Amino acid sequence: MSDPITGAREHIDAARQAAAVIADIPADTPLIPINRVGVIGAGTMGGGITMNFLTAGIPVTIVETAQDALDRGVATIRRNYEATVKKGKMDAAQAEAAMGRLTPTLDFAALAEADLVIEAVYENMDVKKDVFTRLDAIAKPGAILASNTSYLDVDEIAAVTSRPAAVLGTHFFSPANVMKLLEVVRGRATGASELATVMALSVKIGKIPVVSGVCHGFIGNRMLSPRQNAAHALIMEGANYWDVDDALLEFGFPMGPWQMADLAGIDIGWHRDPTRVETLREALCAVGRWGQKTKKGFYDYDDNRQRTPSDEVRAIIADFAAREGKAQRAIGKDEIRERLLYPMVSEGALILAEGIAQGPGDIDTVWLNGYGWPAWTGGPMFWADHVGLAAVVDGLTRHGQPVAPMLAAKAAAGETFN
Repeated sequence: MSDPITGAREHIDAARQAAAVIADIPADTPLIPINRVGVIGAGTMGGGITMNFLTAGIPVTIVETAQDALDRGVATIRRNYEATVKKGKMDAAQAEAAMGRLTPTLDFAALAEADLVIEAVYENMDVKKDVFTRLDAIAKPGAILASNTSYLDVDEIAAVTSRPAAVLGTHFFSPANVMKLLEVVRGRATGASELATVMALSVKIGKIPVVSGVCHGFIGNRMLSPRQNAAHALIMEGANYWDVDDALLEFGFPMGPWQMADLAGIDIGWHRDPTRVETLREALCAVGRWGQKTKKGFYDYDDNRQRTPSDEVRAIIADFAAREGKAQRAIGKDEIRERLLYPMVSEGALILAEGIAQGPGDIDTVWLNGYGWPAWTGGPMFWADHVGLAAVVDGLTRHGQPVAPMLAAKAAAGETFN
């Protein structure tokens, strides 16, 4: 880890406090009482989201479409509480009290009692629109309707309801009962009371809330995309994929992009046809390299989940690089870090220019609390100020990567983001 940047800790604390304040909503905006929450979906995300409210003393009605899925979800919640008790973070009576606040049901109409309903179903626009159409028909007047989406257009979801002011996004991070960040996505029509209520409730359930406007991927995942594109470009040009990961580990991240892919599952969204191979990811899936779940993804894993680079993966990458006609060369870790991190700063500048984030501190708060950006830096935008925006622009230009107009203008004027 590098030496802490002067002022990073103070910046992190100030940014977190500022992120909880919505600039254009008065502090005395009336809040909507939330006495019961509804959660649609008892899978990994739905169960984790539910636990936040149960632990905070708020009753939850959780709805599934099949009894076995509902039973599995409830059993997982119970196991999670039992594990928390074993760790000494909660006593058995508290865990039982939390479980006692849970009402599992297959009856969608039971959500009519909830003051806030959070949909946590499959990340597919048609599926979510169908859920919100049904929800609009039964939710009580004044209820807040939230979608736990990572990427999708909240305005498009709100448009299928008769109450778009009641609709917003609540992007929880996995595992939702552990991770602190909550991106609260403000739709074009989201009401002031609805937004203020969810922001205040986020703090009550132990989250660090940050408001995001509507765009693909919101703040965090939108900035993750150029990093992943750069990681792919690097290994196509000859960088060892483990060097790409190690460059970020040495910077202070808990894992690199290819480790992250293995942990999440390389097969997520795969079409399941091993004869159809058009991308590197499809090539890995076709030979059963689905990530940690199969003990082999980009890396081979032992029983303790320790990783070892794979000769098979090296050969697959070399084949794809040859197909793309990429000249191969050795690439050092300094260049790797610049090509991975500088485009994130540029994307952050676009997010600020578009008004998706309220300020650079909000971006820093998202990345520090949701994606493991190292705290010693103060976050991506604070770190960029320390590196020097002119140096960031120079690096992006040298590597043929796009430079956001705001970033270029600030660098030229000798300004900083913070």
